[in-house]
Amino acid sequence: MTARSTHAVRLREPANRVSPRAIAHWAIEYLLFWGLGFGLSWGVAAWLGSRPRDGVPRWVTAHVGWLPVVVGVIGVLSVTVAPVWRYRVHRWEVSADVVYTRTGWFTRDWLLVPVSRIQNVHTEQGWLERLLGLARLRVHTASHTGSSEVSGLPVAVATRLAEDLAHRAHDLSDDAT
Repeated sequence: MTARSTHAVRLREPANRVSPRAIAHWAIEYLLFWGLGFGLSWGVAAWLGSRPRDGVPRWVTAHVGWLPVVVGVIGVLSVTVAPVWRYRVHRWEVSADVVYTRTGWFTRDWLLVPVSRIQNVHTEQGWLERLLGLARLRVHTASHTGSSEVSGLPVAVATRLAEDLAHRAHDLSDDAT
């Protein structure tokens, strides 16, 4: 009879942070999103508040002026707090046999992808990432849940990692599916 450990296994943090420029990238993305939301909420408030509308409850038209204020406050908080929080949480590491990432906002997601199971790996850049010299590394396996992404990497790091992982995955691949 063996004693079973009742202690939960705790993963250590991956060794690397994403680029600090990722904070600016995420802040600009949130600013664009919440700016659009603020503009739309302002338009809805102006349209509903201009005169009574059939089918719209009176309490809605009486308080619709608060909609842009609420959207604006949430937007300002998202633009100023979320990118820093995201930077503190998002980490990555590539070892000899796994790609290890940690993401999450309120709950943490630790993902370990065996290099031998990688089917393809590539980098991506959106227009904003190109302006900031950043890229996203995508690692795909046959399993959707086994696939991983690291955003906010400097372009040179993402490119080097993609090339290195592609070579190692090819060398370590097996015939298992």
